[in-house]
Amino acid sequence: MTSDAKPTAKIQLPEMELECPIVVGTENEKSIDIRALRAQSGYITLDDGYGNTGACESKITYIDGEKGILRYRGYSIEDLAEHSTFVETALLLIYGELPTKETLSGFRKLLTDHEMLHEGLHNMYDGFPAEGHPMAILSAMINACSCYHPDIMVMEDETTFMAAAARLMSKVRTIAAAAYKTSVGQPHIYPSPNLSYCRNFLHMMFSIPFREFDPDPDVVSALRLFLILHADHEQNCSTSTVRMVASSQANLFASCAAGVCALWGPLHGGANMAVIKMLHELNESQIDLVKFMEGVKRKEFRLMGFGHRVYKNYDPRARILKKAVDKVIRKANIHDPFLDIARKLEEVALEDPYFIERKLYPNVDFYSGILLRTLGIPLNMFTVMFAIGRMPGWIAHWKEVQESDSRIHRPRQVYTGYVQREYIPCEKRGIEWNVGS
Repeated sequence: MTSDAKPTAKIQLPEMELECPIVVGTENEKSIDIRALRAQSGYITLDDGYGNTGACESKITYIDGEKGILRYRGYSIEDLAEHSTFVETALLLIYGELPTKETLSGFRKLLTDHEMLHEGLHNMYDGFPAEGHPMAILSAMINACSCYHPDIMVMEDETTFMAAAARLMSKVRTIAAAAYKTSVGQPHIYPSPNLSYCRNFLHMMFSIPFREFDPDPDVVSALRLFLILHADHEQNCSTSTVRMVASSQANLFASCAAGVCALWGPLHGGANMAVIKMLHELNESQIDLVKFMEGVKRKEFRLMGFGHRVYKNYDPRARILKKAVDKVIRKANIHDPFLDIARKLEEVALEDPYFIERKLYPNVDFYSGILLRTLGIPLNMFTVMFAIGRMPGWIAHWKEVQESDSRIHRPRQVYTGYVQREYIPCEKRGIEWNVGS
């Protein structure tokens, strides 16, 4: 006779013992459901940085950091990188299935329909200083779009949601390219309805009036790979931010603009910029790379682009990007000293017990910066490129939150400040402290 009782975990507290349900995911990830913990006991859990906390149940992306596995909706990142397009991958993430030919064609038409910016938005670029960071402009302009398209505030059905998703995915390219053109003092280039998603972005970035940029197909393919590999990555900082904002029922554009701000941080989307800066310094100093790595072990230098919060194996995205970089550089017949340095650093790290024992393998940022540099993308646009790639994932997570029955996200805290104190009038306070000039 079999028992239908579900497995539980016992939590022993000073005052009582509680039984909490065990929740197991489809890939055998095990979790303890503590949603009733505070109500039943008055206790909460403390997990600074949420490294051991499951903030949600999600069907979008699966990562096995120990084995170096990344899957979107069950499809391996290797298969998608080889066979899929960025637009197809976006629909997979958002809707859960690979699209039919008709659905893909219809979504591409929506992308074309919504690729233009309202002229009022183009005028707004004049209000930003030329040296303004493109991420600040991107976040501001995504929010500003909602002012010109108030219909995105209310989405009644799948059709209106798809139109809003296409509008955001399409306009983010136009906004980003216009920010770049503003920074270099060139006129904005309008999108072309006859170009693919990736080729259209490169056109808006690098064409000038009467001189249209015609990229090599391998360059377009490399950009396709970059965007696919960055399209989603489970509950990272920016995606968690999007879900947090979405839980308040904020609209899609506002939620994704918040994701842009979270991505801006150097510990998140800015990591590939740090890799390029490191390679630049190594190239300028001409330091012996073996000695540099010895210095890394003594904590005299920081090695950027190695190790990952989740992956304890070779980041599968890094393997794919490494091949793409080799292909583009070889075809262009150029010599990039940064790539030579990167290869040498990887070679040393993969053979050194110090890095092997600590599972410090190249991550996606190690080669993505070199790839973007090879494509001609300026350094201050690197994080913007990440945001363009991550947009489908953010949209998918926003949709998943809206379709769930979860409450507004509201983490608890363990307060460690003063206990209640008596107010002292200003003239009786004897302690002076500097509040700054």
